Amino acid sequence: MTLSVLPDELFGDGVFETIHLRPSGPFLLGDHLARLARSAALLDVPMPDLPDLDGRKSDISESALRIICTRRSHHVTVSPISPDTLRERREGVRVISARLGSAIGGKPPWSLWEAKILSYGENFAARRWARARGADDLLWLSTEGYALESPTASLVWLAGEDLCTVPPAEAQILPGTTAAHLLSLAPSAGLRPSYRMVTIEQLRGADAIWLASALRGLSFVKELDGAPRRRSRWTPILLDLLGY
Repeated sequence: MTLSVLPDELFGDGVFETIHLRPSGPFLLGDHLARLARSAALLDVPMPDLPDLDGRKSDISESALRIICTRRSHHVTVSPISPDTLRERREGVRVISARLGSAIGGKPPWSLWEAKILSYGENFAARRWARARGADDLLWLSTEGYALESPTASLVWLAGEDLCTVPPAEAQILPGTTAAHLLSLAPSAGLRPSYRMVTIEQLRGADAIWLASALRGLSFVKELDGAPRRRSRWTPILLDLLGY
């Protein structure tokens, strides 16, 4: 069978945003749309005229609103949040760390270099690699040993009274909308927002560690590289601050 025009989605030639949809409407809609526009500009994908999203509301307690834009089309969908995502928000996650490069060939062990994949395939492969080793998620490390992010979430941690996340420009990672909003609210909880690099050794000494994303909200890291971590009294406070 021959297709005269292959869809952009087949090659991952597009951009997307996932937004937490609440009964009150889309959470942080403006920030997500701004990041979508930046992403589209980087790929030279034209931004479409999107329907009015401010009026969208979840007819259940919460849903996932996704916007997908390619060169020829755009899609807006609403779907339930997976039970695994809600469980991770409620119960926390176990995390193991792994460097982005390895001694053999300079590729991480979950690399799919032999396969023609869509853009997000390697992210999901990394999570499968972690889950096969008894963890729920992965924390990417730079070759120098700095903690960066997980395949689908931003890293947030507490060091004394400093609520921290990784500076996206310095680390060359995608800016996290939920993490940035949380840090903007940190002073109202008596915490200082801080963007800084952190080594995995320093991170192990943090008072608390979380993974932040639009649907998960904030999941506390209950285990890092096999070492259990104590629950933090800050987890419900920060979740409440975000409105989850």
